Amino acid sequence: MTEHKNVLFLNDADSLKPPLAVLDAALARLGFARFLPGQREAIETLLATGRLLLVAPTGGGKSLTYQLPAALLPGTALVVSPLIALMHDQVQALQRRGLAATYLSSTLDGDELRRRMREVAQGQYKLVYAAPERLTFSGFRALLSQIKCSLIAVDEAHCISEWGHDFRPEYLQIGELVRELPDCRVLACTATATPVVRDEILERLGLPSNTPQLVRGFARPNLSLRVAEINSAAERRQRIDALLAEALGAPDQRPGTAIVYAPTRKSTEEEAARLQENGWRVAAYHAGMAGPDRDAVQGAFIQDQIQIVVATNAFGMGIDRADVRAIAHLAPPSSIEAYYQEVGRAGRDGQDASCLLLVSPGDMPLRRHLIESDANGRAPDQAVVQHKWNLFLELMRWSEGGSCRHDAILRYFGDEEETLSGCGRCDVCRSLSHAETGDATEVATTVRKALCAVARLHGRYGIQMAAKLLRGTQDARLARDGLDRTPTFGILKEHSERWLLQLLRRLVTAGWVDFSGGERPVVILTEEGRQVIHAERPARLLLPPQSAPLPAARTARVRPSAELRPKPRTPDPSVEFDENAQALFDALRHHRMTLARDEKVPPYVIASDRTLRDIVLLRPANLEELKLAHGIGPAKAEKYGDGLLAIVQQAA
Repeated sequence: MTEHKNVLFLNDADSLKPPLAVLDAALARLGFARFLPGQREAIETLLATGRLLLVAPTGGGKSLTYQLPAALLPGTALVVSPLIALMHDQVQALQRRGLAATYLSSTLDGDELRRRMREVAQGQYKLVYAAPERLTFSGFRALLSQIKCSLIAVDEAHCISEWGHDFRPEYLQIGELVRELPDCRVLACTATATPVVRDEILERLGLPSNTPQLVRGFARPNLSLRVAEINSAAERRQRIDALLAEALGAPDQRPGTAIVYAPTRKSTEEEAARLQENGWRVAAYHAGMAGPDRDAVQGAFIQDQIQIVVATNAFGMGIDRADVRAIAHLAPPSSIEAYYQEVGRAGRDGQDASCLLLVSPGDMPLRRHLIESDANGRAPDQAVVQHKWNLFLELMRWSEGGSCRHDAILRYFGDEEETLSGCGRCDVCRSLSHAETGDATEVATTVRKALCAVARLHGRYGIQMAAKLLRGTQDARLARDGLDRTPTFGILKEHSERWLLQLLRRLVTAGWVDFSGGERPVVILTEEGRQVIHAERPARLLLPPQSAPLPAARTARVRPSAELRPKPRTPDPSVEFDENAQALFDALRHHRMTLARDEKVPPYVIASDRTLRDIVLLRPANLEELKLAHGIGPAKAEKYGDGLLAIVQQAA
């Protein structure tokens, strides 16, 4: 072990299992008093095995997991990151701590870029940050092959997944680099990765399936997660104003900041202007703004010159303010991954913060339109469309409530160990003591009546018209098509149109109703919906509350009646795994990755995480029972069924 430039270096023998004192000394010399939970374990695993996939939340200290090994190992570490602002900030911080670091990006002029490249070739830096686009330059790849590259750290590693919520094609270059430098350690870091995305990260990077995976730190019980259904712009304004008053008081009354996420550039600017009129120090931020203008907003936010940023999802990556007291979403984002990454920017100081997600009747058709649109004018691949739609539906299912919002997210990310058994802070936990138990027969009857309305409108009208048909609302279009003379007209007239819209959206999230079309999507009945109508599939659904404005705030999970329950029954996705079930789930994931590599397709094409979870809970003994799992139709059962059943039998 040697010492250089105020930083300890490990030789190759020591690097496999460095003494604890060495890690503690390196930590102190980097300016930190102690490791955060999980950091030491991650660093020791990376040094010992040379491979690690780390999943930890935004603000969880992932950067130290590659900075400290880079300081200890001989040679130069490469950090691949898409965030230029983050590169700049981290390089400055490392330089202040006495660690030689630099970054290479398109924002540098040619002379400065060439100077830094020469210094990299001379071994003057311990860390080099580079955007993934830099890997497309042959000169840079050649430089990396000539120097001693100690570590490749891939930040925001979920961007390599074509099936994730933030795919970036340039990330596919990283796998080629890993293959070109087989002796280099590899660390993949991300804040948002479900098991299926983690499998694809390993696949795309060419890492073995037994690569250690550390998933931790997702629990954020200091965040009060809430969902509210709204039906007007006035209600939206009222909800946002109430949240800001709760978190920040009046303008400049209390310390802290807030971020309001808007779905479009136009709504971003409109909401920022409205809040400014109310006296808030606020700025808009979206990708349509010029680069210097966006940088100015980020700088003003960090320096506390503004209290609130109203932004599209382009804002927040690499921004580190610990005192964000509130996060609001004017509409649902694209997925649970995107949602949790965005709310994770609140309360990083450990203090309480409030997060409000607003949902409205127009969210589903708008999201479907956005998914089916393509900026390049090409029709997107239908498999990708369906996958993105499924990601959005997972978020909408989560928004319906039914159990602790934190625990549901932790299970979604596969972080079972940190589940809270109820956070006591989210809107669902606060309402569960008032839960009412519904009647299974009544639920099934109501669901089938609603599905019959969709069947009558199949492919002709949208979701609003289905609610009118069920309510028995007089409408010229219904009369023109003779729908006001059908038995379905007014069949659920005892319910309000708003309640019926909530019910219909839950039918969509259940997979029994779908949308088709462009800017004005129409509703269609799915095959699963037809099976529910004919009692071939159970009508398991949480009906909307009769009076409370929040979804699932006054309801409880309803089990199907015995005569409607298939053998075996459809699994309950909220059930937690025991040790044996988790082992089977992991075995199924390994099998999925093997098939994906053989067929050269993303793991999701084989089976989703929800499918594997269903298989674990069902323990099917034959192909017919396997088809009860979500996403397993006749084609997949024929193609993959025998292999999946074999895994289940081995675990028996």
